[in-house]
Amino acid sequence: MVDSVPPRPAPGPDALRIGFAASAADARTVAAFEALPIDSLWAGGHVASRNPTPEAMMGLARLAAHTERVTVGTSILLLPLYAPAIVAKQMADLDRTTGGRTVLGVGIGGEYPAEFRACQIPLKERGPRTDEAIGLIRRLWTAEEISHPGPFYAMEDVRVHPAPLQPGGPPIVVAGRQEPAMRRAARLGDGWMPYMYSARRYAASVETIRAEAAASGRDLADFEWYVFLFVSVDDDGERARRQAAETMGGTYDQDFMAMVDRVAAAGTPGEVQARIEEFVAAGARHFIFAPAAGRDGDPDRIVRVLAEELMPAVREATPG
Repeated sequence: MVDSVPPRPAPGPDALRIGFAASAADARTVAAFEALPIDSLWAGGHVASRNPTPEAMMGLARLAAHTERVTVGTSILLLPLYAPAIVAKQMADLDRTTGGRTVLGVGIGGEYPAEFRACQIPLKERGPRTDEAIGLIRRLWTAEEISHPGPFYAMEDVRVHPAPLQPGGPPIVVAGRQEPAMRRAARLGDGWMPYMYSARRYAASVETIRAEAAASGRDLADFEWYVFLFVSVDDDGERARRQAAETMGGTYDQDFMAMVDRVAAAGTPGEVQARIEEFVAAGARHFIFAPAAGRDGDPDRIVRVLAEELMPAVREATPG
């Protein structure tokens, strides 16, 4: 058992970090990721979606088992589908196992109503259930006996222990796209993780979150600014854009060709670097890249180019 968090460099609040979506990665692939100059790996998933996908907590457990250095997190866990006590226990165990390297990324879902039918959760309750669950999970992470009045997760005299290794528990990062998710991040989260955003929309979300936090008297000094970004890079920029649109269309069942230049980073290396720099200027500091290679691309090359060429160039071009 791990007794203390291993010492790791403490990057400044404006340091740029890089991570990759790796939900279905096997042990060899994870080892190859961890050999690169990256900071994090992420697992997402669904219970009953349109496409066959892993489940997020199982994916996180695999990443925890196969990594030694990087932060591992969920991107994302559909929190209203899960009992908060189970999530609290699983995350505490994984946090201790990894030496304090976990992050809990959460969202409300809803694009696949069958998941909510399968888990017997009313779709209209997903927002308030998530709000209640976040606070309850934090209380359960104290490893003290607690009682909670509900309305969704009432419990009496419950103790979940041992506590996570990280003091106060792993960071809880809120994902989403709409203003209620921004308010949730500002009031309850330790970070913001939007997806399918343009850089302009990201900048607007930062302003909204900062305003909401200020109105509630909250200091965001330790708040983390993530972005989940589909990426395709190729010397042929049009081919890269087509590959990104194919990947995203297969995931979300719609035509993304007209949208790819707004909500993805796709094109030549120079074009992709410029797009990433736009997100940096908008306030993003921790990038979670999802390689979007389409049917005929090379996702491994995308990963290498991002980690070894483009992000070092972006860091060099970023003031401070």
